[in-house]
Amino acid sequence: MTALPAHRRLAPLELSPTETATMNGRWMIVIPRLSIIVPTYRDDPLPLITSLGKCRAAEAVELILYDDGSSDPVLVSRIQTACESFPGAACTISNSQNNGRAFARNRLDAIARADWRLYLDADMLPDGPDFLANYLEMAAKHPAPGLVVGGFSMKRVPQSGATSLHRAQSVASECVPAKVRATDAGRYVFTSNVLVHRDVMMVVPFDDGFTGWGWEDVDWGLRAARRFPIHHIDNTASHLGLETAPQLLRKYAGSAENFLRIVRQHPDAMGRTTLFKAAWRLSRLPGRSILRGVSRILASLPSFVPVKLRLLGLKLFRACVYAEIISE
Repeated sequence: MTALPAHRRLAPLELSPTETATMNGRWMIVIPRLSIIVPTYRDDPLPLITSLGKCRAAEAVELILYDDGSSDPVLVSRIQTACESFPGAACTISNSQNNGRAFARNRLDAIARADWRLYLDADMLPDGPDFLANYLEMAAKHPAPGLVVGGFSMKRVPQSGATSLHRAQSVASECVPAKVRATDAGRYVFTSNVLVHRDVMMVVPFDDGFTGWGWEDVDWGLRAARRFPIHHIDNTASHLGLETAPQLLRKYAGSAENFLRIVRQHPDAMGRTTLFKAAWRLSRLPGRSILRGVSRILASLPSFVPVKLRLLGLKLFRACVYAEIISE
């Protein structure tokens, strides 16, 4: 097989002083038709690596993982070992500093060598053996720069009382069929399973101003929709990384600044959402701090309590959190 030309290789000079990289034996041999880029921070991507390796057409892709400051040498070593046996090209990059998901994704995009990049989160799992082949087919069918969104599912996620609230939330707001997602194409761009042409990333990079968790993918999707076509298909991956109610509540509580940022940058699109409308109404309501406390209690009720009631509490809590930031 023909080796990649020098300008498309990962050279040591491309790494920052805080980064190290290891490549498997196929890195300098395989000319990838698709780059799979996976940011990770203290997540275990081994199930994802194994599942991708069993997909049809895996030998035609490259897999690049970016450990964003996990500071876990045992986990990094396990990732490197798994990448060694990946049937396509594979590379693991470790950063000693944590810079956030937007930074990690932009960094991965700068390293990727194929024209089409498949963004996956480390806690995702393809739902079928044709997962990669389906994306390659879409890339061939739509050669012009654009995005292809595959969607979420819970097909491969075990049932658990501890994470049943997050499961219900995901089913209600994220596990949406392609036909529905296509009606608001930019807002339903979830970067945990999306195929993107390199030219899109050159024009519309992720906004590093979003820190921590939440909303950077919606912002990016809305900006990309202004310039490029977005195709929604049913090529789902399961979200394994469901969290407990306390973990989910903490994430929502910490995402207020990101919500304010996206509202300011996309006032029309966000103003049409049910979440913003609810937060806006609550921002005019005296004593909303009491409502926030009550909603937290509802969301935190034991798993034997009907999940619809707990989900209502979770949604109300999120709206209360955002009401406080938009009222300032």
